[in-house]
Amino acid sequence: MDKKLELLQSKIAEAHMGGGENRIEKQHEKGKLTARERIHFLMDEGSFEEIGMLVTHRTKEFDMEKHRFLGDGVVTGYGTVNDRLVYVFAQDFTVFGGSLSETHAEKICKIMDLAMKNGAPVIGLNDSGGARIQEGVRSLGGYADIFYRNVRSSGVVPQISAVMGPCAGGAVYSPAMTDFTIMVEHTSYMFVTGPNVVKTVTNEEVTSEELGGAHTHATKSGVTHLTASNDIDCIKKIKMLLSYMPQNCEEKTPRLPYQLGEETREQLTGIIPENAHQPYDMRDVIKGIVDEGSFFEIHEEFAENIVVGFSKLAGRSIGIVGNQPMSLAGVLDVNSSRKAARFVRFCDCFNIPLLVLEDVPGFLPGTDQEWNGIIVNGAKLLYAFSEATVPRVTVITRKAYGGAYDVMNSKHIGADMNFAWPSAEIAVMGAKGASEIIFRKEIKESDDPAAMLAQKEQEYKELFANPYTAAERGFIDEVIDPKDTRRKLIKAFTMLENKVERLPRKKHGNVPL
Repeated sequence: MDKKLELLQSKIAEAHMGGGENRIEKQHEKGKLTARERIHFLMDEGSFEEIGMLVTHRTKEFDMEKHRFLGDGVVTGYGTVNDRLVYVFAQDFTVFGGSLSETHAEKICKIMDLAMKNGAPVIGLNDSGGARIQEGVRSLGGYADIFYRNVRSSGVVPQISAVMGPCAGGAVYSPAMTDFTIMVEHTSYMFVTGPNVVKTVTNEEVTSEELGGAHTHATKSGVTHLTASNDIDCIKKIKMLLSYMPQNCEEKTPRLPYQLGEETREQLTGIIPENAHQPYDMRDVIKGIVDEGSFFEIHEEFAENIVVGFSKLAGRSIGIVGNQPMSLAGVLDVNSSRKAARFVRFCDCFNIPLLVLEDVPGFLPGTDQEWNGIIVNGAKLLYAFSEATVPRVTVITRKAYGGAYDVMNSKHIGADMNFAWPSAEIAVMGAKGASEIIFRKEIKESDDPAAMLAQKEQEYKELFANPYTAAERGFIDEVIDPKDTRRKLIKAFTMLENKVERLPRKKHGNVPL
């Protein structure tokens, strides 16, 4: 019995070594932590319980029987992060390059199934060279088993993917289907086909970093929501994300203790420039509304004409969507519509109330936008807001023009409370363009067309470039002083805390993809 126990202990020690000290040293040389080190820094001290430590692959071909490592290239288990249950898998690049085998996939599927049954988030720490070639279709089937669970888990428990090394080929689709993806700069990359294949097929010469590095996906494709400078920074951002989320779709995010005090914010007074064409930073508005230091921006470097992120308001988690006048005047375009729609749908999945800060002159015109589907992409954001049943509050700070007014969480598509600052302009279009159309004949026949245009523009502004006409119709619930915005929002979200709204009975809607 003692010999069996000694053998088991030696096997456990071997599993913890991750395939040998030499491999660990090589991982460190690349500036990367090992799989077990990553889990150590992620989980609360002493809370991690490993599952499947002694699993090995079943492959007999290509002399693979001679090369068996306990755990088979992935560490899986459960534990707590800030005293809340999470399930985690960490691929071990020191074992067969972290390649996915049949048993490797089975271990990941097991913790995903447990997460669904017990209602807790799943965190994937990805660092893999892809499918294990020696296993053929068995490894491909393993990927499909994981993908299936990604979809079944979507909207049930939060799923976070950290790409901390290579992630190529079929492996990329699992992170793409999770709620948030974080990539580590300079050590991670994602692509369907690598630089060598790209060169063979298209004659393009491109590096792995240029093709699918963290910066590329953060700025060009939008595949990654956050980037991290190193593994530790990545783990910190995972923990930060989790702090804004509930455990599952049936719960609400724990509310932090908060004592109401003086909630007026004088810094919001005068934040809107007198010149309607002059930009301002919507992040300054956000900072003037939310709890100090609580704004956590998502997709910061992608589609910068819209700002999305999580924050706390009087200790309560909220999701924020705001047009950004500093970029493209805050217009909605293909990428910003997709970015915001995805975020809105996540918040709705997990009972996170939505605050919309609106300053939008419309949709971006041009052939590029039309040919790339501004219609269907704009419809995604419209669909996302219309479908959302969480508490939804809008504050119009300045422009709310045309169809974009409707799309940005207007009263007409189910928003619960809509406020406007006195600087708000709610109209079909800007005063100049509208006047040129409405008063075309009078302007043309005038002795001084420029003066007549200016006069008619002023008339139009007085009629429509304000929030009061909309307020008369009940489309705006209240025109508020900017400095009172935080106080009004705290009261509104408190009032809406127990909101219940059920969608019509159906299998699912057909979102315009």
